[in-house]
Formats: sequence, C-alpha cells, structure tokens
Amino acid sequence: MPISPLVARAGLVILEPDGQQIRKVIALQYNPDSVNRSLNARAGTAEGGELQRVSGTATQTITFDGELDATDQLAQPAEPGNEVEVANGLHPYLAALEGLLNPPLDQVLENARIAAEGFLEVIPTPTPSLVLVWSRQRVVPVRLTELSIVEEAFDIHLNPIRAKVSFSFTTLGVNELGTSGRLAAIAIGQHRRLESLAALEGFGSLTDLGAGVTL
Repeated sequence: MPISPLVARAGLVILEPDGQQIRKVIALQYNPDSVNRSLNARAGTAEGGELQRVSGTATQTITFDGELDATDQLAQPAEPGNEVEVANGLHPYLAALEGLLNPPLDQVLENARIAAEGFLEVIPTPTPSLVLVWSRQRVVPVRLTELSIVEEAFDIHLNPIRAKVSFSFTTLGVNELGTSGRLAAIAIGQHRRLESLAALEGFGSLTDLGAGVTL
C-alpha cells in the first residue's frame, strides 16, 4: 500500500504576554484550502516624480477558515488520548481560542472591584502573544483581531463535535515589536526569509513579456 506523506499542520503558538514562555500550541486538524492576505504599504503618497518611500514594514491582514472535528475521537472512545473529546467535545479547543480575546476572570473581577471603589481608570490586561506558523517559510508574530465560530454538529450531550473557525490576524513587525526580545527576533527572522525568497532566481526576463519590449 502507498505510504502517505506526513503533512505539516498549520497552527498557533500561544506565549506569555512578554513572549518569553510558550503556554500552548494549537495545531489545526485540517489545513485550510485557502489563505487571504492583504498588504498595505506603511508610506505616504508619492507625488509627481518623487520616489515612493516607506517608513516601515507593510501592515498585513491574514484571514482563513480552520476546521475542528472530534468525530474520529468519539468513534474510538477507549483509545488513549481521546478522553478530552469524549467528555467535552470541542469545548476545550474553542475555549482556548476564545481565551485569546478575553482577559483572565481574576483580572476582570479585580477591575470590577477597582471600579466599584471609585477609580476612573482601569489598566487594560495584556493578552497572550501569538505566533502564526504556516510552514517553515511563514513563522510570524500576529495579533488576533477577529474570531468567528460556527458549530456544525453536536454529540448526545450537546457538546460541539464539528466546528468551522474563521480567523483574522494582523501581522506584527519591528514597528510594533521593536528590535529586542523573542517576538522581535521572530519578526526579524520572517523579514529575512522574505528577502531570501525574493532573491531566488527564475522569475523571468523582458523577453517573456512580449516581442520588442525594451526599458
């Protein structure tokens, strides 16, 4: 029988807010079929013959849909490692994702206490740092800006067992992270990878654009 290749899985690395320690890794069960990326230059508008100038790395938005499915685990409830899905369905996975946009409950309660005592300003709680891993060529710090979840199937206890999750991220570079620290090093490494890929040969030549094209 043919041997199926081991397919790399895309996912998120969740770190402490300072980016030093890894809290959790969330690997997508199925790699999305498509990824939408939108880049905007961090620059002013060039006028006349003025050269376009950029003041920093382009701002980039990445969106894609991921799928989570616990059907296989529920089909083999006695298999070691399937206990979480059998007891809870996909609730733990979805809770971990929602936690990326919510502050810890203890901090919420503390903020409520401070507000009740008459303090007008409550310090926002820093959220975990995120790194999107999509192959060796795309390892980039990101900020989760939007999360949409569609639960599509449920077990007999109404735990979700199949869900589609839509992610929207903004990438972070040196402009946002500076040049020191673990996250900054990851962003710098990604920038270097892009430059190395762009420098590879084989893009084409003027003759590919049509007979008689000269510049």
